[in-house]
Amino acid sequence: MELKNAQKSVDAWIEKHGVRYFDELTNMAQLTEEVGEVARIIARRYGEQSEKESDKEKDLGEELADVVFVVLCLANQTGVDLQEAFDRKLEEKARRDHHRHQNNKKLK
Repeated sequence: MELKNAQKSVDAWIEKHGVRYFDELTNMAQLTEEVGEVARIIARRYGEQSEKESDKEKDLGEELADVVFVVLCLANQTGVDLQEAFDRKLEEKARRDHHRHQNNKKLK
């Protein structure tokens, strides 16, 4: 699904299942919370922290999807065309970073 369609899907979901979007500050707090949940899974499953029994059932994909959902909400409510912004960012990163990454001995 393209980001444009994802934004439309989130908007339709809010219209059908929600009352309205949470305000931007509430969504920013929610995004921080969701990113924290992703960080917890990564730190414990792939990092050096031990994984608690209660964390072993956590689904990383589901938590990442929560992050994407809130980002799409924020884009919708602030009028950001995320597809356009993402495409521009990829082009910029390709121009700026291609040789830097290709020549990075740490990545070899």
